[in-house]
Amino acid sequence: MTIAAKFEIEYLQYLDADGKQVRDDLPAFTKNLDHMVELYKLMLSTRVFDAKSIALQRTGKLGTYASCLGHEAAHVGVGSAMKPEDVLAPSYREYGAQLYRGVQPREVYMYWGGDERGNDYQKEPARHDFAWSVPIATQCLHAAGSALAFKMRGEKRVAVCMIGDGGSSKGDFNGAINIAGARKLPLVAVIVNNQWAISVPRKIQSGAKTLAQKGIGAGLHCIQVDGNDIIAVRKAMEDALERARKGDGGSVVEAVTYRLGDHTTADDARRYRGEKEVKDAWAREPLKRLRNWLTAKGAWDDKKEEAWKAHCDEWMDDEVNAYLETKPQPVTAMFDYMFAELPADLAKQRAAMLAREAQ
Repeated sequence: MTIAAKFEIEYLQYLDADGKQVRDDLPAFTKNLDHMVELYKLMLSTRVFDAKSIALQRTGKLGTYASCLGHEAAHVGVGSAMKPEDVLAPSYREYGAQLYRGVQPREVYMYWGGDERGNDYQKEPARHDFAWSVPIATQCLHAAGSALAFKMRGEKRVAVCMIGDGGSSKGDFNGAINIAGARKLPLVAVIVNNQWAISVPRKIQSGAKTLAQKGIGAGLHCIQVDGNDIIAVRKAMEDALERARKGDGGSVVEAVTYRLGDHTTADDARRYRGEKEVKDAWAREPLKRLRNWLTAKGAWDDKKEEAWKAHCDEWMDDEVNAYLETKPQPVTAMFDYMFAELPADLAKQRAAMLAREAQ
């Protein structure tokens, strides 16, 4: 029998659920324990931010919010591997990656609070990243377009898009990776496989053994990593980004993790998944394993943990206050930024709105 093609998907993991090393060839960046501590601190900051966000929504100070609980290693691992000149095209819960790149919590709150100015990130390098994308997988096409522009301009930049397991079944995702393979674009597509597409479990979303292998048909390099192990995520991303930057083509990175909370604050996951499944997932959660690894190295302890949590509480108080004190836009703002010259019908509506406000 003649074989037309064969492929295999590598699985990458350095730390097990208890933070013990499962292989000795740790990447070079792990030798800098101060840097590893900073990564852990951002993961912890992201978790504190997430809890505060849910509390704001529950008290009516925020609209529907998409939690990132359990995704901290996957998100921070991606953000920390990128260079400032790279471009991130997120979906709607990649806060750890965005915080690393300079997005402020107050901007997240403005967005989920219904103020589109939250998408106008003020700090670099986030300032040249894409806005949140609620339509599923459209951001992948935005990233592919950016990657094409980088190649045409001869720029050593990479576009990174992030998508969930369910979103990887969308045509937009497959179109993006297909053009990336056909044109050898500097695109890295990260599938954050948290096992649930709202209420649809991974096992009935796709017949593929891995989601990473979806990139094989597009001609991309593909790898599956333990998405709760930030060392594995960071290493896979560094390799994929460097490969793309050198002109050797794009990649699909599948980070296997678990959504520990509800899909959004409008969801109740207890209606479709059991308590044991969630309890087992908590035993594999990302913060514990990195904290244990750092503790074993003498770089972290309970005193530092409590001090950083206190710092995060103060930080969040400042960010929440900045959000709540932000003055709303004038009602005319909904008319003022779409057209260079406002069409007559909208100009009439704008005038009517001003007249109503003047009464």
